[in-house]
Amino acid sequence: MRYRNAAKMIDWLGEAFGFAVRARYGEGDVVHHAELTFGSSMIMLGTARDDKFGQMVGAAGPGGGRSIYVAVAEADAAYDRAKKAGAEILEELTDRDYGSREFICRDPEGNVWSFGTYWPKADEPAGYRAKPKIASQSRWVSSSAAISSSARSTSAR
Repeated sequence: MRYRNAAKMIDWLGEAFGFAVRARYGEGDVVHHAELTFGSSMIMLGTARDDKFGQMVGAAGPGGGRSIYVAVAEADAAYDRAKKAGAEILEELTDRDYGSREFICRDPEGNVWSFGTYWPKADEPAGYRAKPKIASQSRWVSSSAAISSSARSTSAR
């Protein structure tokens, strides 16, 4: 992911969503590369630049950006934390017909984050609804600029 102000967003992602900094490289306010962990998963990000990669990725904002789904054991706790940190709540906590409890929010630079208890695994049949064994388990499910909540609900049935 790329952010206009990656240094500020690293702090915000920790406060709002519970990410921990694993590595951070850069000079001053410019972050060349950062690794943030969430449970046993990780995202990598840096400061948006007008280089070849930056032109491929584009920028987040009102007309677009990225959408990321994060599987969590406790959607209510994730919601409370995000709301307290000032995340723009786009969809309140909702119980889905496919068994997930989830919400959708936007970070200060326009990326959309969905947090929910839907926890699919590639080696299980579609629609399998296993719950995490430990409340602290969390892992990424998908990351895409094109995923929307309606696309997820349609494909999850």
